[in-house]
Amino acid sequence: MTGQFAEELTRRAERLLAEARLRGLKLASAESCTGGLVAALLTEIPGSSDVVDRGFVAYSNAAKTEMLGVPAALIGAYGAVSPQVARAMAQGAIRNSAADVAVSITGIAGPAGGTPTKPVGLVEFGCATRPGAVALLTRRYGPIGRGAIRLAAVTDALSLLEDAVGVGR
Repeated sequence: MTGQFAEELTRRAERLLAEARLRGLKLASAESCTGGLVAALLTEIPGSSDVVDRGFVAYSNAAKTEMLGVPAALIGAYGAVSPQVARAMAQGAIRNSAADVAVSITGIAGPAGGTPTKPVGLVEFGCATRPGAVALLTRRYGPIGRGAIRLAAVTDALSLLEDAVGVGR
């Protein structure tokens, strides 16, 4: 472990930032169930300020609407944990920042809060790029524990950012 995150995750974040820097890209995150852990991972890297524009912690539905412009009607129709809201969160992060790539995360980390159709461990992701493409990802981690769900979500969010930036290509 180096700092707050496992060494491998930190190395991946360093490669992501280096590639984004090389390509002149800025990054943002819009996080609900991870509470800012993606932004924390990226900003743990010295010099990240030239790549990381901002992170939004939009934990409540009101915050999703106020900070990211997610329509309350969308949350009402599909629920905060839905591909539709993940898409809107990522798009809102792009719209409300100088970022070229933004990842969003909304899920149920537990231990409570799950339902039969949206169980604990369900996490929805969005990754938006300028001028408007959005990739979506759904993960069902299962009831593996709050901390493990959040860390798994950070890992998957990092993968989405890597894909969008072109790490390894």
